[in-house]
Amino acid sequence: MTLNITSKQMEITPAIRAHVEDRLAKLGKWQTQLINPHFILNKIPKGFSVEASIGTPLGDLFAKAESDDMYKAVNEVEEKLERQLNKLQHKGEARRADERLKDSF
Repeated sequence: MTLNITSKQMEITPAIRAHVEDRLAKLGKWQTQLINPHFILNKIPKGFSVEASIGTPLGDLFAKAESDDMYKAVNEVEEKLERQLNKLQHKGEARRADERLKDSF
């Protein structure tokens, strides 16, 4: 898996790259293939903005967060991606449960 990190108006340090890679590794617990993950790091007047887009076999994931701290923004994006991935993986189960409830009434 190749991780693409793009920055605008700032330099990507090895510490930032390592933090993004560590946070992306947390998504590995969902045991799904992450296709072409791309992170965009921006320096904005109020702080930092992070956008992430990742393709999966179940669908595409996209998240954006803004914060005064770069690491905090990366953490928020990872949490949003994790929630989306959880929702995608359990979508079929939720629909089956909904069908059973409709049949019982």
